[in-house]
Amino acid sequence: MLEPTDIGLWINLSVALGIGLLVGAERERRKGPDPQRSAAGIRTFAISALSGGVATALDQPFALLVVLLVVGGLSLVAYQRSQSRDPGLTSEVALLMTCLLGALCVTRPAMGAGIGVTLAALLAGREQMHQFVRLALTQAELHDVILFLGMALIALPLAPDRYLGPWGAINPHSLARFVVMIMAVGAMGHMGRRLLGSHYGLAVSGLAGGFVSSTATIYAMAKLSTQDAAQLRGAAAGAVLSTVATMVQLSLALWLLLPALFVILLWPLLIGAAAAALYALALMLSGRPARSAALREVVHGHAFELQATFTLATFVLLVTLAAAALNAWLGSRALVYGAAATGLVDAHSVVASVSALVGSGKLELADTPWAVLTALSTNTLTKAVIVAYGGSPGYIVRVLPGLVLLMAAVWAAALATVG
Repeated sequence: MLEPTDIGLWINLSVALGIGLLVGAERERRKGPDPQRSAAGIRTFAISALSGGVATALDQPFALLVVLLVVGGLSLVAYQRSQSRDPGLTSEVALLMTCLLGALCVTRPAMGAGIGVTLAALLAGREQMHQFVRLALTQAELHDVILFLGMALIALPLAPDRYLGPWGAINPHSLARFVVMIMAVGAMGHMGRRLLGSHYGLAVSGLAGGFVSSTATIYAMAKLSTQDAAQLRGAAAGAVLSTVATMVQLSLALWLLLPALFVILLWPLLIGAAAAALYALALMLSGRPARSAALREVVHGHAFELQATFTLATFVLLVTLAAAALNAWLGSRALVYGAAATGLVDAHSVVASVSALVGSGKLELADTPWAVLTALSTNTLTKAVIVAYGGSPGYIVRVLPGLVLLMAAVWAAALATVG
C-alpha cells in the first residue's frame, strides 16, 4: 500500500515517472505539430508509467491488470483513428510497454530504468536502424544476424549450466557460449573487412577477436583464407595477432590470481607477445595494398559459416573429453601432465587451478611456472592443428611459423629468466 513515509516507494515512483518522461519526450518530437498528429505524447506516456507504478504499489488484486486493459484499449482506439495515415503500431506498443515499466520500477527500479533507457534508444534510433537494415545489410547478413541473436538470446540462456557426460566433462552452456563466440568473431572479421578492407580490417578484428577466443579467431581466419586468396595476408596477420590477446589475458589472470607467478612469467609472456606482434606486422607490411584498392573493396557473403562453426565446436568437444580423460587418469600425481591436458582446451583455466593449489599449500610456487608454460604450449598445439585442418596452404605456411616463433620466444625467455 502507498504510505506517505515510504521514501523508497516514492523514489521508485520517481524512476517510473522519469521513464515515462524520457520515452514520452521522444514520442512528442516524433508526432510533430500537425493537427492530425499521434494521440500519445510526453504527458500521456508519463501518466501511463505512473499509472503502472501506482497500480503495483496499491498491492491490490487485478489493479495492474485493469490499468493495462485500459491503456491497451485506449491504444487500440488511437490506432484505429490514425491507421489511415500511419499504419505503424510503434507508439501504441511503446505506451503499453511504458505502463509495464512503471509497474516494474516499484519492485525492480534498476531493471526498469535500464529497460526504459533501452526502449527510448530504440525509438530514437528509428531512422538509423531502418537505413542500416535496408541499405547496409545484405540478405545474407540479415539472416546471420537473426541466427546469431537466436543463439545468443535463446539457445545460450536455455542451455543447462552443469557438467554432464563421461568424466563430467561436457557443459552445454559453455559449449553454446563457445559457438556464440565463434559467430561473434566471424562477424567482427566481416565488419572489419567492410570498414578497413581485408588487409587491415582482418588484422584489427583478429586482435579484438583474440580477447573473445583466440582458437575461434584462428579458425574463422582459416576459413576466410580458403574463400578468397586476396584475404590471405590479412587473415594470417589477424590469426597471429589473436595470440597476442592470449598473452595479455594470461598475464591478467596471473596478475589477479597469483601475483608472485606473474612477476616470474612477465618477461617470457611479454617477449612472446612482442615476437608474435612483430611477425604479424611483417606479414601486413609484406603485402600492403594500395589505399585506393582497399577503399574500393566490397564485402559480400555471410558473416560466418554455420557448418564451420559447428565443426570447430565438435572438435573442441572432443578435445575436452580427451583432456578430461587424461586428467582422470593422471589425477594429482603429475601437475605438468595435467596442465598439458587442460591446456589443450584452455590455457587460462590452469592459472585458477594452480592458484588454488598454491593457496592451499599443496604446491610450491617454484613448481608452477612450468605447468603454466606447458598449458600454453599444448593450447598453441591445438591452434596449430586447427590451422592445418581449416586453412589454405598459404595460410598454413604463414601462420604456423608465427605460432612456432611465439612459443620459441616464450620458452627461450623462460629458460633464461625463470630459476
